[in-house]
Amino acid sequence: MSSFDPILLAVVAVFALVVFVIVWVGMGVTRAREDMTNRLELYGRQSVATAREDELAKPLAQRTVGPIVIGLGNFLKRFTPVGYLEKKQRKLMLAGFPGNLDAPAFIVIKLLTTALGFLASFFLVDYGGDALQRGVLFVFPIVAGFFGPDAWLERKVDERRQAMLRALPDILDLLVISVEAGLGFDSALARVVSTVPGPLSEEFFRMLQETRVGVSRRDAMRHLMERTDLDELRSFLLAMIQAEAFGVTIARVLRVQADEMRVRRRQRAQEKAFAAPVKLVFPLVFCIFPALFIVLLGPAALQIGEAFANT
Repeated sequence: MSSFDPILLAVVAVFALVVFVIVWVGMGVTRAREDMTNRLELYGRQSVATAREDELAKPLAQRTVGPIVIGLGNFLKRFTPVGYLEKKQRKLMLAGFPGNLDAPAFIVIKLLTTALGFLASFFLVDYGGDALQRGVLFVFPIVAGFFGPDAWLERKVDERRQAMLRALPDILDLLVISVEAGLGFDSALARVVSTVPGPLSEEFFRMLQETRVGVSRRDAMRHLMERTDLDELRSFLLAMIQAEAFGVTIARVLRVQADEMRVRRRQRAQEKAFAAPVKLVFPLVFCIFPALFIVLLGPAALQIGEAFANT
């Protein structure tokens, strides 16, 4: 057991170092982007000395690492494959732009994690016993550093999609109540957005902002479909677009859509309930049943062994 302690310690240390560097760089990029936005808002309203003092008071990651990562990301745009940045930008959009990251900054962070994984490989390969262990210890950190940010982004997309999917039936119910109480669709949606927190309310709020600056409701709804990529929300928005085009009463369409969303939520719950026995097979067979057999059959097996030994 003691021979594995150095390997475990090294793996934990490298993992902690990689996580620290990623978080440090990510916070620097996030704060640097927020800082650029704030500087644009304060342009012309702040003296040079005050601006300098505020800049020097900021953390090191925000003053140095963040701008370097942003500039490096803009430089690497010309070397990325065609369509790769657009694909990552869409993934970040579906994830809600976590940490205010864009595609170039995400690529830089991915390169940094891959480089850290490559350096960790040279450190961990010495702890391998045979050639197979050395190969695994050399390849695994590189693969983890390269695919780790993509896995994190996919998880963020799934979490945001599930959160919107859970909130959609409740939001539609509140919309039905508000519209049937006499409010218009935009007023009812604004009231619901101010009441219910979450990513779906944020997207509806952005849709309302687009309509307030002159974008038509149809185009704003289509933009919302592109930002969310959720089938249930797409069907609701298409129904609203058709209702607006043909002059159908919005309250009636909302009532039908709310009933349909509740039915779909019930069907998803039933599907998960039916899949639960299949998912329980593995822990039952490999974890619970062996312990149960040991507890029940262990004393009997010992008694049978003693009986045969005495004979």
